[in-house]
Amino acid sequence: MKVAIVGKTFLKKECYPFVQLLLSELDKLGSDIYIVEHFYKDLRENQVIQKEYYTFLDHTAKCLDETHFCFSIGGDGTLLESATYIKDRDIPIVGINAGRLGFLATIPLDSIRETLSSLLSNNYRIDERILVQLHTPDNLFDDLNFGLNEFVITKRDTSSMIIIHTYVNDLFLNSYWADGLIVSTPTGSTAYSISCGGPLVMPNTNNFIISPINPHNLNVRPMIIPDTSEIRFQVEGRSDNFLVSLDSRSKVVTAETEMSLTKANFKVKLVELSEVNYFNTLRSKLNWGLDSRN
Repeated sequence: MKVAIVGKTFLKKECYPFVQLLLSELDKLGSDIYIVEHFYKDLRENQVIQKEYYTFLDHTAKCLDETHFCFSIGGDGTLLESATYIKDRDIPIVGINAGRLGFLATIPLDSIRETLSSLLSNNYRIDERILVQLHTPDNLFDDLNFGLNEFVITKRDTSSMIIIHTYVNDLFLNSYWADGLIVSTPTGSTAYSISCGGPLVMPNTNNFIISPINPHNLNVRPMIIPDTSEIRFQVEGRSDNFLVSLDSRSKVVTAETEMSLTKANFKVKLVELSEVNYFNTLRSKLNWGLDSRN
């Protein structure tokens, strides 16, 4: 078995034994192990591992082409980073939660042995998630022009609101007077979108969610549209610079920058163990039912 490992640097010290356990168990299985370079250096500097392992730098690494699984050790942010390494390779991501919330990284640290056993016996499900893809004339994010959670436009150099003229399939939708605008996938409905009043959307639904950030008009509400739509934007404001982001990656654009969104032509595959499902995750992460009446 060939595995890639992407980890959050500066893990809490109590997480280190679980990283050691994962590597030890993979070594026993005779696995070829490739660790992303910045995480490998962090583990070596903190003397978590003494053995040398293969490393890779970014998504262009050839070793990733034949990898069977990618282990993401951290929180949801680490899993989003893992998706940028995997891209369209169809490699399932195993999200081991060493972070805080864990909507995407749902596998507990203390179930590493059980997780490996499930992988070896094919006792798991694959949860496929859609992505948004950004189109700009200058290829703004190069070949990482996709996001698993969301695409966001926000103001940058001013406290004043910006205006985001939004079109769906070339039909005018609205001019959003706001601090910004989020276009979220169903996966991202539990991320930035929910903090701006967006709805929770099941991951396997074929939708995008358009949510304004602090809109000036209180009657403007989040909207769900089919993920077959093309969404186009024109931005204006008192400043000529605006910030756009795909998940945690951001760039500065001007009002002249042409931008449109579609669904990406590939999906991210997440490993889901038999005892995990979306409703369980919602209840546990959002503390639903924490009431004596329940």
